[in-house]
Amino acid sequence: MTSLAVLLHIEHVTGSYGAAGLVLAAVSVGQAIAGPVTSRWMGIWGMRKVLTITLTFCAITIAVIALVPMVLPAYIALGVIAGLSTPPVQSAARTIYPKLVNSRQLTPLFSLDASLQEIIWIIAPVLITFVATQVGTVEALVLIVVILVAGGAWFILSPEVGRVRIPRSRRRIGLVLTKPPVVLATGVGFLLIGACAAVEAGVVATFDHGGLEAGIVLAVFSVGSLAGGLGFGHIPIGPWAMARRMAIVAAGLTLTMFSLDIWWLGGTLFLAGVGIAPAFAVMFAMTSVSVKFSETAEAYGWIGTGQLIGAAAGSAVAGFLIDGVGAQGAYVAAAAFAVAALAVSVVFVRGFPDLRGRDASPIPDTEPVQTIR
Repeated sequence: MTSLAVLLHIEHVTGSYGAAGLVLAAVSVGQAIAGPVTSRWMGIWGMRKVLTITLTFCAITIAVIALVPMVLPAYIALGVIAGLSTPPVQSAARTIYPKLVNSRQLTPLFSLDASLQEIIWIIAPVLITFVATQVGTVEALVLIVVILVAGGAWFILSPEVGRVRIPRSRRRIGLVLTKPPVVLATGVGFLLIGACAAVEAGVVATFDHGGLEAGIVLAVFSVGSLAGGLGFGHIPIGPWAMARRMAIVAAGLTLTMFSLDIWWLGGTLFLAGVGIAPAFAVMFAMTSVSVKFSETAEAYGWIGTGQLIGAAAGSAVAGFLIDGVGAQGAYVAAAAFAVAALAVSVVFVRGFPDLRGRDASPIPDTEPVQTIR
């Protein structure tokens, strides 16, 4: 919601999509930088304190962007602050999961998490676009502030957030990337989100003047992912699990290149979507099992940063191809990203842990204990 609303608001204020793109890029850069940093802070100062401070700064910044007319450099500066102060809710939630359920339920919970996110992608863009175009862009940003504060407060005040304490990491920031599963999850996430971003650009370009078709096709894409996550979330995760799930995504996106008919795109994107949420479930579970509990939040932060960069890369590549060869170029880009993710999953299959019959909880933190002799 935030990226769409910021784009529409800055374009409305300045009359330039270029200026809006600069502000949106500033927000994305801030989010990419903040992901692993604010997630790591939760192990130093506690989840509630970090979430409350970042939530406050983010809400105030978005409100100022909405309500105060400014010059473009000021909007860009505030965009960076809004990105840097984005609350690390996803990292916090996924860090808490192993403390909420037993080991047998953890992998299905990660799958449910990935599936429920698809509801966000179905509802949020439609809602915020309707408010911004039918009511106003200021009201759209104010609505985001209300949802941010209400949802953030609801999460922060949850008893589990107060009960679970992330141990302080004893290693330097970034060293968690020396874990092969974390690097693989970040890399595959980068490519998978790049494919999804290219699809979104392609669908919008295909049905630019076609009324509701673009929204319907993207909703079908998300419904496919939701169905895949709910239908296959219970399947045990082995080393080849990511390759199999990415094969489904790659097959569906490759088929999109053959026709721009709405029924064909709907069917092929539904097929591609079936593999997306299960692939994310593999990423979350393999990350959880491969790092110490004190490092899980930072690891998820790096994965989020990889996905943000992937979204930017996918949109950019698709945009250039749309300008050069038409909407079909975006689907070529999406298929290329998905095939690359499949190739990574196959070539580096030894780096994916075997979680069949294994506890997917993080590695416990240990330290020397003084004894009396």
